[in-house]
Amino acid sequence: MSEHHGGRAFIGSYTGAGGRGIVVADVAADTGALTERSVQDALPEPSYLKLSDDAAVLYAVSETDHGLAAAFRVGADATLAPLGEFRELGAAAPAHLTLAEGHLLVANYVSGSVTVLPVGEDGALGAASSVHAHEGSGPNAERQEGPHAHQVLPDPSGRWIVGVDLGTDSVRVYRLDAAAGTLAAHSETVLTRGRGPRHLVFHPDGRHAYVLHELHPSLTVCRWDAEAGTLEALGEAPLLPESAPGREESNASAIVMDHGGRFVWAANRGPDSISVLALDDSGEKAELVTTVPCGGRWPRDLALDPAGRRLYAANEHSGDVTWFDIDPATGVPVKAGALELPAPACVVFD
Repeated sequence: MSEHHGGRAFIGSYTGAGGRGIVVADVAADTGALTERSVQDALPEPSYLKLSDDAAVLYAVSETDHGLAAAFRVGADATLAPLGEFRELGAAAPAHLTLAEGHLLVANYVSGSVTVLPVGEDGALGAASSVHAHEGSGPNAERQEGPHAHQVLPDPSGRWIVGVDLGTDSVRVYRLDAAAGTLAAHSETVLTRGRGPRHLVFHPDGRHAYVLHELHPSLTVCRWDAEAGTLEALGEAPLLPESAPGREESNASAIVMDHGGRFVWAANRGPDSISVLALDDSGEKAELVTTVPCGGRWPRDLALDPAGRRLYAANEHSGDVTWFDIDPATGVPVKAGALELPAPACVVFD
């Protein structure tokens, strides 16, 4: 069977740990196999990436003490060319980014803030228009001494911006003033203290969300009200069995939603596994089905291919991106291959 071209993957990696920057790879349509095409190493520590809607521009954060955001023009030959200036974020250790209403928004982990930058018509970034600082802390003195913004994304309705803060055990909702390039706090939902929420995903129905916790092997099932811009916690589900080795030391990292809203997958660093959770028809109950090995060590990111048939795990410490075929009936991933790549941190697809 021929492995014809099925799209491209963009893989960020930690340059301080031997990573080579942003790697562009072809994706075989029939097998999901990755084949490296090019490398862009101009930006240090490109730990998280985001493609524009038309896949013409790739945005990246530089997870350093002096945080930066960068834009790259995606070439037809699978190369990345810097587009405009690298922009300062006025914050340390940016960990996530998203696009909304003509702006790039960046969650800064160490500083506990969200930076807003305008995006020009050509896709280049302007200077930061605002930095929205969080306040608060949590009961974990080592990890929650202050706010730690870990994710920022638009809600499915496009009305709101949602931010997840590990340090304050909360999910925050903002309004984005696109004309001014500023965020205004709207609501905040405080979850179980000490859990350390890291990322969330929305259900395809637009009425539910699932919050992944880094400091406790669990996720919180929530109801989302797009009219009011509020999130309501409904209950928790475990990511690992009570008897799982290394359960107490687990650091969950990434959560992915099935296109059909039947399954959620989560990556567990430490146990080095992927959790499979089944959702009921209401979207309000999640049940742990099983866990499978992630194919390497320290899975920092999980990504679902555009067709929803395969999962990709960026295994930071073992230096590989491993892909899995998903059983459509059970949601269980089955390892199908791997690409060796030092210190991978993030995978996105065009």
